[in-house]
Amino acid sequence: MADYQAVHVFHRTLPSFSPSVPVGLLPYLAFLLLAATFVLAFYFSTLPTDKVPIREVAVASLASILAGFGVVAMFCTVGVYV
Repeated sequence: MADYQAVHVFHRTLPSFSPSVPVGLLPYLAFLLLAATFVLAFYFSTLPTDKVPIREVAVASLASILAGFGVVAMFCTVGVYV
């Protein structure tokens, strides 16, 4: 029971959560990330095919990462905190 009390006191004294990125910047961040995703997707679709698709994989991977973070930022913007 002493452990529970110690954890309870510790929990009560912890500071509240503060996000690393201000909530007011989330719409702009989401727009920039998703716009970059669409630009890279267009660039990916116009690349000539190579025998070793290193450039294609790099562009597609970067677009995928930007899309993932952009969608999460957009969800957080509209109030769906994931």
